[in-house]
Amino acid sequence: MLPMRLTMKRNSVNPQIPTNLDAPKDMENGASVFGSSTFIGLGIVFFSGVCFSLFSPAINLATNDQWHTLKDGVPHLVVYTAFFYFSISCFVVGIGLNILFLYRPMAGVPKSSFKAYLNDWEGRQWALLAGFLCGFGNGFQFMGGQAAGYAAADAVQALPLVSTFWGILLFGEYRKSSKKTYTLLVFMLLMFIAAVATLMASAGHRSTK
Repeated sequence: MLPMRLTMKRNSVNPQIPTNLDAPKDMENGASVFGSSTFIGLGIVFFSGVCFSLFSPAINLATNDQWHTLKDGVPHLVVYTAFFYFSISCFVVGIGLNILFLYRPMAGVPKSSFKAYLNDWEGRQWALLAGFLCGFGNGFQFMGGQAAGYAAADAVQALPLVSTFWGILLFGEYRKSSKKTYTLLVFMLLMFIAAVATLMASAGHRSTK
């Protein structure tokens, strides 16, 4: 049985600096983060989930000021201005984290450098496409949230539902899984669809009498 190993691709500018690698199976499945500590990996995922779940309510507060932090007579931010500052923050955080992880990588990834990063463009077109799609999606989500309510806009995104379909149809996830797994997956999708439909129905105009 061959031992697991990292297959590194050397950068054409500086062959001493690896820029891509194929991780072993236990890394790909998330079982090996920071060595063998899955708790640290789960903690990072939990923290990222908290951050991701709070950005839409923060935009809601920025545009509607439900906590009345603005002085009387000060107009609220329009959704376009809020989205502009949101994009600036994403850009700053993204650049900072990328530079940090180049020199202090995680999950057994070898160190690299900013120069190697700039000179290796293989596969970057997909990352750029993902960024464009995410930017358009967030912008339209915020505009829809301003018009229909942010809770309804978040529900209509149906991120778990869409990502599950992408994973099954495009990337072949859950292939050769057991019948129990498929049964649980179908129930998960049906319950999520029911929850989205219920939330959308509750977002309609209601009488205040």
